[in-house]
Amino acid sequence: MIHFVFSHLHVQQNSTEPNVYGSIPMSTDTSDPQFNQQVYLIGSIPPEAKKEAGTWCTARRKKIVCIVSSVCVLIAAAIIIAVLYSIYAPITTPRSNCQKACGTSGTCVLSSQWCNGVSDCPNREDEAICSESRACQMTCGSSGICVLYTQWCNGISECPSGEDEKNCVRLYGPSFQLQAYSPENAIWLPVCYDKWSDIAGKTACQDIGYNISTYYTSSQLLASSNGYLMLQSSNVMGKLYKNLNYSATCPSGNTVSLRCINCGLSTKVDSRIVGGTVAFAGDWPWQIILMKQVGTSTYLCGGSIITPYWIVTAAHCIYGSTSTPSAFKVFAGTLGLQSFSSAGNLVGRALVHPSYTSTTQNYDVALLKLTTALVFTTNLRPVCLPNVGMAWAEGQPCWISGWGTTSDGGSISYSLMAASVPLISSTTCNQAAVYGGAITSAMMCAGYLNGGTDTCQGDSGGPLVTKTNSLWWLVGDTSWGYGCAKANKPGVYGNVTVFLEWIYSQMQIYS
Repeated sequence: MIHFVFSHLHVQQNSTEPNVYGSIPMSTDTSDPQFNQQVYLIGSIPPEAKKEAGTWCTARRKKIVCIVSSVCVLIAAAIIIAVLYSIYAPITTPRSNCQKACGTSGTCVLSSQWCNGVSDCPNREDEAICSESRACQMTCGSSGICVLYTQWCNGISECPSGEDEKNCVRLYGPSFQLQAYSPENAIWLPVCYDKWSDIAGKTACQDIGYNISTYYTSSQLLASSNGYLMLQSSNVMGKLYKNLNYSATCPSGNTVSLRCINCGLSTKVDSRIVGGTVAFAGDWPWQIILMKQVGTSTYLCGGSIITPYWIVTAAHCIYGSTSTPSAFKVFAGTLGLQSFSSAGNLVGRALVHPSYTSTTQNYDVALLKLTTALVFTTNLRPVCLPNVGMAWAEGQPCWISGWGTTSDGGSISYSLMAASVPLISSTTCNQAAVYGGAITSAMMCAGYLNGGTDTCQGDSGGPLVTKTNSLWWLVGDTSWGYGCAKANKPGVYGNVTVFLEWIYSQMQIYS
């Protein structure tokens, strides 16, 4: 049987240990003049040479001199302390009230003012270091500033970039249950379907990051909970979460299932592909070709459609080129490899995850926003982003696709290829014989430990998908690996579930 491989960032395995900072050896050669040189610590005083004592200095006289000197020193010290106190005491904060100091500024605040969500220090030290305190309950994105549970989604922006008021609604699980954050209960709660409407649904989708025009449907989902959030009225104004109130019960017993976009549909027949083969039209309608042109050279990557405007790909595909999105073209709804000169979709924005590290490929994810919206058809559709709470188990059957090389260092494919690969747990993938601890929480492995089926050069950024609840979900984006289809070197993919908050935040910002 012929196995096909599809491309990722190609990495040659290096058997050398990583460089570490070494200590500089000190000279131990006693013939070295530097070794014998006398060195004194900063602030120390070289010892003075001993002086011969005079005949007048008897033991009795020494005793008298010592006593008199000691008394004089004590009197002088008392006078100095009194003077200093009289000068500085009036302008210092009393010890009884100065309980915590604000870093280098010296400003004092009460213990009750520390980590209370309100900055009393000039440089916000009382809130910025709350991660070391029990009062630090939620952090504001990459800034690390802390807020209390009760300050999240309370209508007042406490975070520098307003993260505490942006991420207040979410979709949970494979049934798309709508949840909102309840600050008074410090928990995410389902939204009761009572008083719900499509207007509320469109508002919620917009708050998440989707465009109102992609709104698909709202439906009832039977679910029990220890509390709910309910609409105050069917007339929704502003942000959805500001229209919700806590309720211990939900009269209808139904919660909201919210579909912000009609995603995850495919015409693929499960039995059609075994071990890897040419894809059929409509099998992977979210798969795109991403090309970058630099001079006369063209670079190939893949990607996945998530909305009419947005594409998920790998950070290393566009790293260093985010300031020139015009260098990219996206081809969608096609099975054959296109040339860069062909008419394609232009890219307006190219965004790399802020935590991406090119040396380790950690957080290897990027977003592309097209200048014009894609028009969906049977052969051109979005894949579903995974919802919060969707855990992928080891052995979960997934699919990879792309136009990358069909062997390590081989030629690219001019037809879209696809193959089935199971997920491999991070524990297994981090074993010494596999990737030896290189797999982070932002990565996941898929493939076979005995090799044979894998992604390869040219498939970077392309989809790793799985089917759950009759829909296809984007599990990962093709990232890297040692060679292609080698034993104990499966493909490594960006973990899309970890990237969700960042993806939605960018969709909100650049909507």
